[in-house]
Amino acid sequence: MTLMHDAPADRSAGDPDNSAEETGRQTLSMAQALNRALADELATDPSVLVFGEDVGPLGGVFRITDGLTARFGENRCFDTPLAEAGIVGTAVGMAMNGMRPVVEMQFDAFAYPAFEQIVDHVAKMGNRTRGAVRLPLVIRIPYAGGIGGVEHHSDSSEAYYAHTPGLTVVSPATPADAYGLLRAAIRHPDPVVFLEPKKLYWATGEVDTAAPLPEIGRAHIAREGTDATLIAYGPSVPVALAAAEAAAEQGRSVGVIDLRSLVPFDDETVCAAVRATGRAVVIAEAPGFASMASEIAARVSERCFHHLLAPVRRVTGFDTPFAPPKLESFYLPNVDRVLDAIDTLQWEDA
Repeated sequence: MTLMHDAPADRSAGDPDNSAEETGRQTLSMAQALNRALADELATDPSVLVFGEDVGPLGGVFRITDGLTARFGENRCFDTPLAEAGIVGTAVGMAMNGMRPVVEMQFDAFAYPAFEQIVDHVAKMGNRTRGAVRLPLVIRIPYAGGIGGVEHHSDSSEAYYAHTPGLTVVSPATPADAYGLLRAAIRHPDPVVFLEPKKLYWATGEVDTAAPLPEIGRAHIAREGTDATLIAYGPSVPVALAAAEAAAEQGRSVGVIDLRSLVPFDDETVCAAVRATGRAVVIAEAPGFASMASEIAARVSERCFHHLLAPVRRVTGFDTPFAPPKLESFYLPNVDRVLDAIDTLQWEDA
């Protein structure tokens, strides 16, 4: 393996798709979309590498890297020892020397042994060197619940990374965003923590591989509404959309904002929607205390206070370790809990 010592170029997310594969609209699962994104970037940029535990010939626990070693060779997609700190530390060295490593942590809580590397080196290298050393690397983390996994396999750890200056943090909710955001993350000049909602790996949707890549830091209006705004990301977006549909049957027009990017945060899109409706509910799987949901509620309250008709509500996981599989459905936010929160938003007809 040859390390390239030239400084990595800033490959804009708006660049055209130069993939060697056929482009166009396809129906893909999120897992397939992520696999295609990795393949397209490996084919486009020789500095891109994919590595982690079992990502080689096996194709990863969730088969996100299926076929990449066979197609691109073991120097481009390869297995590592079961040592997360070593995986991320190796990626730091590679990124410092001109490579664009994409590493997989396999499961959310498996990333904790690498936490010191992430917060002390990945996040701080650019600031430590006053921008002289950039780290264009992506840390892929399957996260959150919904698959009947035990603890260490279902954590929502986004607040740890969002709280750490120097990290970009994104989480797709659709196959199209999974494809576009992962390619944009790989092209990003600085480190990106890419959180993949594992329960959505098998959800399907239309993916246009020829479309311009989305801009990291921009939320998406997933549903328009005039009475209230639901704010969600990753695994909670389908819950928000289902709740909005149920609310419509009750005569309430409820919009949904899919954040897509946690850091940077799209205050403009979120606050415009909340100011228009005057009511907001934040939905997230992680425990509510000191959470990403808390930060979103605070930002909305600070910026939209004079437009709010009711306090910002949160629907989150409970402040306990993740529930065992038989209790998972009670732990995770669901449509009924979201509708209950909507009902508290001081309606004139209440």
